[in-house]
Amino acid sequence: MQKTAIVPGSFDPVTLGHIDIINRAAVIFDKVIVSVLNNQHKNPLFSVEERIELLQLSLKEQANIEIDSFDGLLIDYVNQKEADVIIKGLRAVSDFEYELQMASINRKLDDKVETFFMMTNPEYSYLSSSIVKELSRHGATTADLVPESVEKALQEKFTR
Repeated sequence: MQKTAIVPGSFDPVTLGHIDIINRAAVIFDKVIVSVLNNQHKNPLFSVEERIELLQLSLKEQANIEIDSFDGLLIDYVNQKEADVIIKGLRAVSDFEYELQMASINRKLDDKVETFFMMTNPEYSYLSSSIVKELSRHGATTADLVPESVEKALQEKFTR
């Protein structure tokens, strides 16, 4: 039986930390769906379409990875995609506290869906999309933090 995992996130923008978690999940699961959350309550730098395109450029060599988007409840999306697992990357204890709460409510809504926590590579433990945007906004290089296509997209956004 094929095991499908969902890696949800805002990916605004995708970082090398995200890519690391996604690639590691792709080794473990038969199919990995990376899904961009379309959160109406946030004001993202990149549109959902731009984030999907940046993910596609960043993950183009992976045959078992699909890129998608969703809005609404994650558990509804997981069921719609007939996935078995939600993958969440953790950088620190503060991530764990929030993600444990989310995993617990998802488990209450559907006890057949598991949440797997993956610890980030220590190389990326400090990395967040917010930090990347702030660095780029002030002209600092992000070349060692994001894929090349993302760095170019950030430069375009902030030189406008």
